[in-house]
Amino acid sequence: MSCPPCPHCQSEFVYQDQSLFICPECAHEWNAEDAAAANELNICDANGAVLAEGDKVTFVKDLKIKGSSQVLKIGTKAVIRRIHDKADHQLDCKISGAADMFVTAKFVKKV
Repeated sequence: MSCPPCPHCQSEFVYQDQSLFICPECAHEWNAEDAAAANELNICDANGAVLAEGDKVTFVKDLKIKGSSQVLKIGTKAVIRRIHDKADHQLDCKISGAADMFVTAKFVKKV
């Protein structure tokens, strides 16, 4: 099993002792469960509900598709494939009646 790099000094020489990861260069210790929880993304929809991969969502306003004359209407359904931490488009969605595309989370609500 490969250990993650140290969050303080980015050292690759990290070892695991029971449930703790230890960096021998800076002596930083951290819990593996806390590191996994810190990496989770909490992306919320227009109503404040936390979104997850596989959730079904609908659009809360008409959205014009960039570079096209097509418009995604209010109530268009989509399924979230992946969640990204990009600032402008957080959701990679499969949209019914259209292709796969990135969507900003504030324009959808969870079904």
